[in-house]
This record gives sequence, C-alpha cells and structure tokens, in this order.
Amino acid sequence: MRPQVVIVATLALNAALFAVNLFIAELSGSRAVLAQAIYALTDLVGGGLLLWGLYVSRKPADYQYPFGRGKERFFWAFVSIVVTFSVAGVIALVTGFDQLVAPVPIGHIGDALAVVGATVLVSIASILVSLRELRLSRQSLSAFLSSAQQGLKSIFYQDLVTIAAAIVAFAGLLLVYRTHEYAIDGATAALEGFLLVATGFVLTAESREYLVGRALAPTEARAILALVERDPRVRRVRALQSMLLGPEDALLALRINFQDGLTTDQIESAIDQVTAALRSSYPLLRHIVIEPES
Repeated sequence: MRPQVVIVATLALNAALFAVNLFIAELSGSRAVLAQAIYALTDLVGGGLLLWGLYVSRKPADYQYPFGRGKERFFWAFVSIVVTFSVAGVIALVTGFDQLVAPVPIGHIGDALAVVGATVLVSIASILVSLRELRLSRQSLSAFLSSAQQGLKSIFYQDLVTIAAAIVAFAGLLLVYRTHEYAIDGATAALEGFLLVATGFVLTAESREYLVGRALAPTEARAILALVERDPRVRRVRALQSMLLGPEDALLALRINFQDGLTTDQIESAIDQVTAALRSSYPLLRHIVIEPES
C-alpha cells in the first residue's frame, strides 16, 4: 500500500471540502455545516502531519537512532488523531451547544443540503482510493484494519465518520426545513462533535500500544517460531522477543539452542541462513538479532 498516495488524495479532497463547507456555512449560518467545515480543516492539518511523519520516518539510521526513525509515523499518527478527532469534536460540540441554547435562524437550506450530500460523495471517493491501494498491494481490508498502519487507518476512519456525520447533518437540516426549529441545527452539530470525540478516544487508545512498543501479533510470532525450528540445526528457540519500530519495520531478537557438535563456523552459517529465510518470508523484519545458546 502506498501511504503517500492515500495521504495526498486525502489532502486534496479535504481542501475542497473545507472551502465549500465554509462558504455554505457562512452563507446559511448552519452550525451543522460549520461543523463539517471544521472537521475538514482538521483533516487537512492531520493529513499534513501524517505526510510529515512519513517523510521523517524515511531518514536513514544513524548513531542517535540506530534502528531508524520508523516510530515517527506512530507519533505523528497519534498527533493527527488528537487534532482531527478530539480538537474538531470539541469545537463542533461547543458550536452546536451555542446554537442549541440560543438558536439563530439559518437560510439557504437547499445549498446546505447539497454541500452535505457532496461531502458524502467526496468521502466515498476517498474510501475508494484506500480500497484501490489495498487491492494493488493484495491486502485484505480486515488485515489492514488489524495492522500497525495507524495513520492510514485514521484516514479510513475519518472518511467513515465524515459520512456518518454528514448523514446526521442531512437529517438535521431536513428537520429544520420542515419544522423551522433552529435548535435542531445545534443538536445536529453537537452530535457530530460527539461522534468525532468518541472515535478519537478509541484510536488514541490503540495508538498508545504502538508508541509504548507493541510486539508482533501472536500468530506472526508462532509462524516465525515454526519457521526457525524447521531448520535441522536448530534444537529449540529458547526466547523470542519482538517490537514494532514502524508500520513496516520490526525488530526480532531470538535466543536459539543449536544442535550439539556444530562448529563455530557451522553455527555462524546457520544464523546467516535462518536470518535470510526470515527476511525472505517476513519483509517486515528489518532488524534481526540471533543469540546462540549452548
């Protein structure tokens, strides 16, 4: 999956959404549409942070960062989630409650409904870009959602929440049109804000695991263990430790008990061949440390 394609597409689409939603929000006075504009703006900022994280994560390893800077993507994905969901959600909640407590008449409801419908279509287009990239990389949606691609997953969830919020806004504006109860517009904006904050809490909690230093999934660890122990020179793997250093980068440390009678050269050869086999089967394992045990 090409993260830069997904991020750049998101930036372009959200720039268009922000401009249109802000214009209609100013024209109509609708807080529900304003909430959409705020969310599009924070999406734009979040996408920029993800793009920056992708750039700095590709810097080569050095003395200060011997395993590279892959975790930059986890950090900037975390910051992006906080900005996109939490900040936007709180602003939308405050904006909605303000309209709920002191309703202000809104106009141009037809234009507001049109822009909310356009928001749904643009978000669907963004989701299709992500699904196309998944198809090109031959990765299933379930595998993607359970992966460490926090930044790209946050974009995917952003689009889903945008669609849900737009549907809520559309329903709220229709009710305003039929009843002329302008407080409904505020309630709609507040509900959009609640959706954003709730999603932000879930994604932030998941991001914490990767920032702290999450290991490979148990299924992957068992498959790696089976691959190593298939080598006839390996008697037993005494310890297996791992840590994700980025969405596409992991550290693996093994302590292996080799068969008796092997010379030093034979053990070194076995370590080289086991390492090559692991890297061939699991490109994610960019850093492999094997300690022989007598």
